[in-house]
Amino acid sequence: MKKGFTLIELLVVIAIISILASIVMVTMSGAKDKARDARIQGDLSQVRTLAELINDDEGSYALTCTSTSLGTNTGTNYSNQLGIIQADIVAQGGEVACYAGKDSYCISAKLVTTGLAEDYYCIDSYGVASATDSACTATSTGCNGQTI
Repeated sequence: MKKGFTLIELLVVIAIISILASIVMVTMSGAKDKARDARIQGDLSQVRTLAELINDDEGSYALTCTSTSLGTNTGTNYSNQLGIIQADIVAQGGEVACYAGKDSYCISAKLVTTGLAEDYYCIDSYGVASATDSACTATSTGCNGQTI
């Protein structure tokens, strides 16, 4: 009697391992995009804090945004941090839309995960932080429809 495995037995084991590996790869494929989305949401949470600090210092949210991006050239004490956060959102594959006035702001970022009904994450001066189906615009309302 011979000891050891036959070629057929080895091929069956390799096939089973390959099938299991492919199942794991398929289930883990969306994890990277979900992690990027979570990071974008965390970045927007930091922006909310900075917006409140800018409002406390300047008496207005207006310097939180320049044009449609985060206020990287505002000259506030927080412009450097806003620039770093915006760069991180872009590095994750997101796009920032930012509009601010004296008394309110709306900031949204496009999420990386596709195929969802809500492709954007939105924060505003009314305390809303939620997924939404559209970005903030220049004539925007807040995340839940309040006028900016």
